[in-house]
Amino acid sequence: MTRVLFLGDIVGRAARHEVISQVPLLRAEHNLDFIVVNCENAAGGFGVTPAICEALFEAGVDVLTTGNHVWDKPEIIPYIETQSRLLRPLNMPEATPGNGVVTHTNAAGKRLTVVNVMTNLFMAANDPVFAALDGALVRHKLQRDADFILVDAHGEATSEKMALGHMVDGRASMLVGTHTHVPTADHRILAGGTAYQTDAGMCGDYDSVIGMDKVAATDRFTGRGNSRLSVAMGAVTLCGLLVEADANGLAQTVAPLRAGGGLSPA
Repeated sequence: MTRVLFLGDIVGRAARHEVISQVPLLRAEHNLDFIVVNCENAAGGFGVTPAICEALFEAGVDVLTTGNHVWDKPEIIPYIETQSRLLRPLNMPEATPGNGVVTHTNAAGKRLTVVNVMTNLFMAANDPVFAALDGALVRHKLQRDADFILVDAHGEATSEKMALGHMVDGRASMLVGTHTHVPTADHRILAGGTAYQTDAGMCGDYDSVIGMDKVAATDRFTGRGNSRLSVAMGAVTLCGLLVEADANGLAQTVAPLRAGGGLSPA
């Protein structure tokens, strides 16, 4: 069996400090083989820095994924070119720095492959996501190349993420969505053995608008102001998805994780 925890988008300083403090405890409590975290909003809600990545790795995170905010902090560009465990979406245009796939082997010899993609609907222009993800899973196969394959599908449209899940069913251990910062209630194991959730939710303050100060965000919608968005500073909820896969790399159990803050625990 291989046990993997994925944590959704870290939003801001308080959330990343909570993730850093909880990762060792979560690893021990759930007997985890790997932990993967989406870090694209970890630096003040916009982007990530090399120092933040290093702190997360030091805490015990195995692989970091990102999305459309990956380049918000320009100092990440030279770092991502040398740190293979920090991913950017695979289907960004050719010659984009960094990589969208990595295989990481732990001390016990178990192999985790992580594929990071970004959807096309309502998102910035990138190469077609379905072809890119299909090609990645042709090159990286369960049992042959990996004991567990995790796909982070970063995107807006629930329908597009669902279709990606069905496309990879039986070829990946799990496909989990990120980007909307709201945990969906549809975690399940698809017919072919792939664990699925449309969005893992964020690690951040839910007394907010997707992690941002609720007053400034609401004023923007109502037209009463144009205040600069800042990260909400209330209690942090960690949200993620825990999956256990069998010797074939197919999911046997799937469960949401919600801890701390204002959401109901799971």
